[in-house]
Amino acid sequence: MADQQHVILCVDDESVGLRIRKLLLERAGYRVLTALDGPSSLEIFAREPVEAVVLDYFMPGMHGGEIALKMRELRPDIPILLLSAYLGLPPEVTAVVDIYMTKGEGAPILLDNVARLLTLRKQEAQPNGTELQP
Repeated sequence: MADQQHVILCVDDESVGLRIRKLLLERAGYRVLTALDGPSSLEIFAREPVEAVVLDYFMPGMHGGEIALKMRELRPDIPILLLSAYLGLPPEVTAVVDIYMTKGEGAPILLDNVARLLTLRKQEAQPNGTELQP
């Protein structure tokens, strides 16, 4: 279980996968906000106390790389996990996010990676740029 209710934003145009991810993360103790597209995700991201983002790559309108870039402009300190069913995304897309994983890696890996995102955020918030060792 998560020590406290960290706020995670999950973005995916596929509603079934989004609901499953939300349930998984809530069972792990997180507070989960969801969005089905880029524009609504950016609106939520700007107004809510989001601490980490789990973002699908392939979506109509705006792909995950475009959304991640806009999120970085708004709040560069928030870590982003890019989730995709596709292998081999362009390096300019994966360079914008903190963690890239495929949907096929499964729930335990997703939970581990979300915990890593929150650790990254905590490290960045430390004074003197002190980093924790993995």
